[in-house]
Amino acid sequence: MELKKELKILFWIVFFFILAFFMPLESLRFQEAVDATLDLTRWYAQEHVILCLLPAFFIAGVISVFVSQGAVLKYFGAQAKKWVAYTVASVSGTILAVCSCTILPLFSSIHKRGAGLGPAVAFLYSGPAINILAIILTARILGFEMGIARIIGAVVFAIVIGSAMALIYRKEEKAKADEQMKVVVPPEKRPMWQTAFHFFTLVLILVFANWGKPGEGVESGIWYWIWANKWYITSFFGLMLVYSLVFILKIAWWQVLLAALATALAGMLSPSPLVPMIVGIAGISMITLMDNRDPDNREWTISSWEFTKQIMPLLALGVVIAGFLLGSTHDDVALAGIIPGEWISALVGGNSVFSNFFASIVGAFMYFATLTEVPILQGLIDSGMGKGPALALLLAGPSLSLPNMLVIRGIMGTQKTVVYLVLVVIMATISGLIYGTIL
Repeated sequence: MELKKELKILFWIVFFFILAFFMPLESLRFQEAVDATLDLTRWYAQEHVILCLLPAFFIAGVISVFVSQGAVLKYFGAQAKKWVAYTVASVSGTILAVCSCTILPLFSSIHKRGAGLGPAVAFLYSGPAINILAIILTARILGFEMGIARIIGAVVFAIVIGSAMALIYRKEEKAKADEQMKVVVPPEKRPMWQTAFHFFTLVLILVFANWGKPGEGVESGIWYWIWANKWYITSFFGLMLVYSLVFILKIAWWQVLLAALATALAGMLSPSPLVPMIVGIAGISMITLMDNRDPDNREWTISSWEFTKQIMPLLALGVVIAGFLLGSTHDDVALAGIIPGEWISALVGGNSVFSNFFASIVGAFMYFATLTEVPILQGLIDSGMGKGPALALLLAGPSLSLPNMLVIRGIMGTQKTVVYLVLVVIMATISGLIYGTIL
């Protein structure tokens, strides 16, 4: 065992030595790829981390802590109505910030505690596919129509794939449902409307803080009005959050007031919206960590921090890889990556059956950490990838990966895992063809 460990260390030493020794610094393409990597990394840090990522981590923490396990049985179990179970499962991804591997413990838990195979698989797919942060980033970076297509495609995928799995294995599911009919659902800690109010307040703050400016020449209409007044709207929901912290989470009012005043003062004194967002997030973190009335409040921030530790390094790695391999293209910047654009165009350009199928297969086996699919796809599209194959990869990639499949096999078995994979690839290919034809 020690020899194996030492050989592994030796391998990585030799690997990085060779990498450094043969680094083609004199190559203009390599130099531009390095510039693209640094540029894309800086752009993501400036434009997406503070206003987009940090609030999303707190939203993920809300679901992790405040939604009870009893709710899982209530909405996914045998006693739930089918339309309720599939509806909840198919949209559940909007409240999670997880990747194809992070969703696995949640899937395993609801599957073992009595959730039907259909709703559980719908949850398994939708969790990584349409989390709220991914939707916003997709619409903001890849285009509004791609964001809408991702929402519709992912929801339809979740329902169709879940229903197909339940139909194929209906005999097993009937026996399981008969056993689970006797399960008693534990009561919620607080009324569901209170948890929903707290959650949607955070979601609306995230949505309006990231509301993008309409296209060039658009200076009227509801979309423009919302953009022009988005910080007033965001501030209104900030007041709703103050109400939620005091009257729902029962945090001491004077602590919440101090945090709110500090955030408001930062907003008035700073020309950048990033500063009040940082102050507000820091304020919430401090008052929840110091709260002694309800341990869930402290756990909320700790859970959000766990999401941050888990996702941020992987996202940073994904941005770096995307910048180096595929380049950086945003605003007026156009820097090429190390991979020639004609290679991408040859494999996934256009809207053929092969290009969509190839994109679906590659997406299914690649590992995408949460949100890394967005910068990677941005680079691929700019390098010549067709819109249809891009959607196919977007629908197959985030919800599947080789590590993900290995774990699913241990939960559902080999046969069910293969059926699930085939369904995802086929539907992603068809969806890409339809979307590419429409556009």
